[in-house]
Amino acid sequence: MAIITVNGLSMEFGEQKLFDNMYFEIQSGDRIGLIGVNGCGKTTLFKLLTGEYEPTGGEIIINKNTKIGYMEQHVCRALDTSAYNEVLTVFDDLMDAERELEQLSEKISAKNGDIDKLVERQAFLNDEFTRRDGLTFRARARSALLGLGFDDTQMQLPIRSLSGGQRAKLQLAKLLLCGANFLLLDEPTNHLDTHSVEWLEEYLTSSGCAYLVISHDRYFLDKVTTRTFELENKKMTPYKGNYSAYIPQRDERKLTAQRIYDNTVKEINRLEGIIEQQRRWNREKNIKTAESKQKIIDRLEKKLERPERAPSSMTLSLGISEQSGDDVLDVSGLALSFGDHKIFRNVDMEIHRGEKIFILGPNGCGKTSLIKTLLGHYQADCGRIRFGVGVKKGYYDQIQSGMDSSKTVFEEISDRFPSMTNTEIRSTLARLLFKNDDVFKPLSTLSGGERAKVLLTELMLSKANLLLLDEPTNHLDISSCEALQNALSGYEGTLLVVSHDRYLINSLADKIFYLTPEGIQIYEGNYESFLQKFKPFEEKEKPSPVNTEEKQTEYKNKKERDAQRRKDKARLARLETEIAEQEEKLSQLEAALNDPENSCNYEKTLEITEKLEKTQRELDEMYTEWETLSLRLDEAQ
Repeated sequence: MAIITVNGLSMEFGEQKLFDNMYFEIQSGDRIGLIGVNGCGKTTLFKLLTGEYEPTGGEIIINKNTKIGYMEQHVCRALDTSAYNEVLTVFDDLMDAERELEQLSEKISAKNGDIDKLVERQAFLNDEFTRRDGLTFRARARSALLGLGFDDTQMQLPIRSLSGGQRAKLQLAKLLLCGANFLLLDEPTNHLDTHSVEWLEEYLTSSGCAYLVISHDRYFLDKVTTRTFELENKKMTPYKGNYSAYIPQRDERKLTAQRIYDNTVKEINRLEGIIEQQRRWNREKNIKTAESKQKIIDRLEKKLERPERAPSSMTLSLGISEQSGDDVLDVSGLALSFGDHKIFRNVDMEIHRGEKIFILGPNGCGKTSLIKTLLGHYQADCGRIRFGVGVKKGYYDQIQSGMDSSKTVFEEISDRFPSMTNTEIRSTLARLLFKNDDVFKPLSTLSGGERAKVLLTELMLSKANLLLLDEPTNHLDISSCEALQNALSGYEGTLLVVSHDRYLINSLADKIFYLTPEGIQIYEGNYESFLQKFKPFEEKEKPSPVNTEEKQTEYKNKKERDAQRRKDKARLARLETEIAEQEEKLSQLEAALNDPENSCNYEKTLEITEKLEKTQRELDEMYTEWETLSLRLDEAQ
């Protein structure tokens, strides 16, 4: 059942058009990730769905049974109220019913009034109160706060004493408990630590509630979504599956659109050549053939759509000027404290050339302090730090403290790399999307994402063979995260990275260092492997028992799937051979058509032309079958 239907939606702000004739549906139980570059209108779409904005065209049809919850609607304004009582405000109607039930009980005990009516009202209210889970609302409120990182003491603190991140968590708790059956979640993992994000993932996937979520956390999207909406070039394109499933589908869709466009243009050019040839002969049959071909061209041109260009994204490449020795970094017995506060001790590390290592640990355990100690920014209490031969260090600072805000973007790069020409600087900055007058923006006016790109530019130009990165994907949108991930994947040097980006860790890490106050625990493999060996926040779930009949059914289904996959692979191999043969046949026919001996023979030309058209149709059918089989095999894998 559709809970929201969007027909022909358009939205403009002055001369800026965000959406143009957009269509989509959201069904009951849908778990959808909303993807798009910064500024494409994702948050505006949320405000259109809530009715805060009116569209300039089209309509939004909301099912009468749909109750929308949006985080911005749950702002905490009563600053003297405790965190726990603030969350309970979403249950005001249940607390009103609870108070009335107490009053009814007192009246019935005192025999004050019409007892029959009082008992009848009490029974009705009690049934409603129980049906709406009134017996558990306080426990649910406390559980949500615990899951989002509040302890019992913090729950009793007044809102005015909470940090900005804690207030955001309160808003999220109210949203999750408000009783809405469709949630709009705009970057819900901001301000959450890993434990709270994992709790939120579990809550969403088990809630049965439909939701549309904007997030730059790709691992989170993989966990909680089953559909993906891509907002690009003012249009909405739906995809099946989560973020990881969306990527190959998006690439295949764009490749197919480009292939169809190229083949259609090629066919139009071929038909125009035939028309020109037929008109040169200028006989009645030739004129009719030319007119027939022109009609085909007109139909093709009417359907021809040039693939839209993807929004600009940064291109980043990370190279090294020279290789380091095999032993990059050796640390033993490292300890750090600030006054009486002990951060960590007994830290031992051996890092070798080419390793991609990520440092994990709970918030406040000293991950950033460890990086700064290795770089000499902090003085260790004790221990040894030894870098290997030929190691050249590059550092990405998450708080971006090393830049002079009085400089422009251009000045920052030219001062750091004085040997570069103006043209080289501008060309390099353009790859990070600083174009034209953008290079003369003062650093003080840049967004967090733009400042991050300046730091990445410096990192790219440094040619360092050891990169120490502190939360490098903070402030970046998804397309920029993808570009950075691709650059790090192809990097030939050594990586030591502090990051909460689980998607990045899972894709790149070959080793994880888990930092504790007593030292480092080492785990081989990526993030998924790390979770299997060590779950700091929850025990491993026990596998549910599977009865014999279910095992037999699953075994039979697996055999059928494997058999179908083998058939598809065999057909795909045969099809690729057939396509090659068909393309060769097409080339021979085109050569024959251009042969002067044949071009002077009208009947021969007509015969070859008909064979050409038939061969092209068969080739198009082969392409379609190949694409279908390839997609099916990709999905099966």
